[in-house]
Amino acid sequence: MQPRFIDLLDPSLDELKKAAPPHCHHAALDRAVRRHDDPTDVRPRIHSHGTYVYATFQSPLPAKPDGLVTFQELHTFIATDRFVLVRKTPQNGPAFDTAHLATVALANGNDPGMALSILLDLIAEQFLDVVDSLVDEIDELEDTIEDSGAKEVAADFSTLRHQISLLRRSLAPTRDAARSVVDGRIDVADETLFPHEIEIHFADSYDKLLRATDGLEITRDLLGGVRDFHQSTIANEQNEVMKRLTVISSVLLVPTFIVGMYGQNFLNMPELNWRFGYGFSWMLIVLSTVAQLAYYRWKRWF
Repeated sequence: MQPRFIDLLDPSLDELKKAAPPHCHHAALDRAVRRHDDPTDVRPRIHSHGTYVYATFQSPLPAKPDGLVTFQELHTFIATDRFVLVRKTPQNGPAFDTAHLATVALANGNDPGMALSILLDLIAEQFLDVVDSLVDEIDELEDTIEDSGAKEVAADFSTLRHQISLLRRSLAPTRDAARSVVDGRIDVADETLFPHEIEIHFADSYDKLLRATDGLEITRDLLGGVRDFHQSTIANEQNEVMKRLTVISSVLLVPTFIVGMYGQNFLNMPELNWRFGYGFSWMLIVLSTVAQLAYYRWKRWF
């Protein structure tokens, strides 16, 4: 008998009960229809209930320029005669697109276990795309960091760190769920649901999720490198400011000393009664200032 592909978008509990395999646990049904405002409340997993398999996933979408990564929540109930997919519409994005899944997974007579492996493969590809988009964002941040304000750069760093954290919290359990099928830890009553050839497809998805995990670690390193570059840029700018302040202070120090010296109230100071005393003091001030400026210019301090 040809398995049925049942696609439910934001269903009610009664709608899901009619489509789900018989004797489904109420907790799984309730979890599949409950609205989760925080995507981290949904932990990706694949769990066997004997006659059927219940799986839940989060498929990421690339972040918008002014937002974070959007997760598309998915729940599946798999039995030998049906593949029930429950899609949730996220608050700030579209629901998961099932066009490719419906065409490839069941149109050619694939069984529900193969359909689940194809779904997981699509999610793994989406993780790879999101990680690539994060790398592009970090590269763009590095290119524009010198021309951006400190508050803008700090906001970009905070957003990227949050995105990486959200992806890690979803990617790791998704990878573990794929590994559980590859290792044969999913014990179902009907062994034809996950035969060896389907486990191989899960292994391919697992490899993609591993690559996504490695890529996510690379994004952390890249972001850390950009942060260090930004901090070194700030430190260099502060050093340049300190150099200029040092030049100004030093240039003013010698004239201040000369003026203070001749401002002392002593009677026996020959320059006070000298005809050229005023001009002589100005000559000392100008010569000492020019000498200092020439020296600092030679040291390239300004």
